[in-house]
Amino acid sequence: MNFRIGCAVWSYKGWVGDFYPPKSRSSEFLRLYSGVFSTVEGNTTFYAIPNQDTLKRWIAETPPSFKFCLKLPKQLTHQGLLQPSIGGALSFLAQMQTLGDRLGVIFAQLPPSYNPELLTDLTTFLAAWADTQVPLALEVRHADWFKEPHSSKLTAILEKLGIGRVLLDSRPIYNLPEDPQLTSERRKPNLPVNFSVTAPFSLVRFISHPQQQFNQSYLEEWVSFCDRTLSQGTQIYFFVHCPVEEKSPHNARYFHHLLQQHDVPVPPLPWNEIDKPTQLNLF
Repeated sequence: MNFRIGCAVWSYKGWVGDFYPPKSRSSEFLRLYSGVFSTVEGNTTFYAIPNQDTLKRWIAETPPSFKFCLKLPKQLTHQGLLQPSIGGALSFLAQMQTLGDRLGVIFAQLPPSYNPELLTDLTTFLAAWADTQVPLALEVRHADWFKEPHSSKLTAILEKLGIGRVLLDSRPIYNLPEDPQLTSERRKPNLPVNFSVTAPFSLVRFISHPQQQFNQSYLEEWVSFCDRTLSQGTQIYFFVHCPVEEKSPHNARYFHHLLQQHDVPVPPLPWNEIDKPTQLNLF
């Protein structure tokens, strides 16, 4: 399966009665979510490391084809230099490998304060991870990483080490009409989109607008990207966010629909393969 799509979370009570059936319990959320989408962006590990019992429960509640793309803990990526966190990162990986084939790409999100002057530190960290041969994607947030010569230097290092680039697209919430619902999500960086692929996989984080029509032109760009990239044999993980979280699953499903409309070779969405009750209807 070279294309997977999902959301940033699965445990969202606001989905009950819409995405999840009425009266669904929180203990059922992961099972329900994984019956609809093929992957999830595991932001939960950014704040707390799950214990072994929790990981075993995640396995029991998901199908074998499901993938967790977990974020490195904040304590490892947001405390200054990365080199001192190499041991902690490898320890985190060892714990997460309990997930076995449920473990997808792990990603490291760096804070806006981590700038290109720290390239040597970053390279040391990435090289240590590369030795594990476990897929890692990197998200940088300092604006200078997107300018030359820093952009090309980073790309060369990622390509050499086989590290993926997280492609963050926050344009829909910055380039479109002001909306009070966007205020909290605009804490995400307003950065250019770098469409480069540096590894056999790519991880996309699309910050969608609550109103679908404002996403259309950007999603069509991503349709072209997916078509081109998948034809080259690259695996894509595509995660849809939204400031109004109730909209995220439907926006993700809409993008999958666009891909199919344009004959992009993506696997069927499980959501479309099950007998859907009324609350799972997009239209």
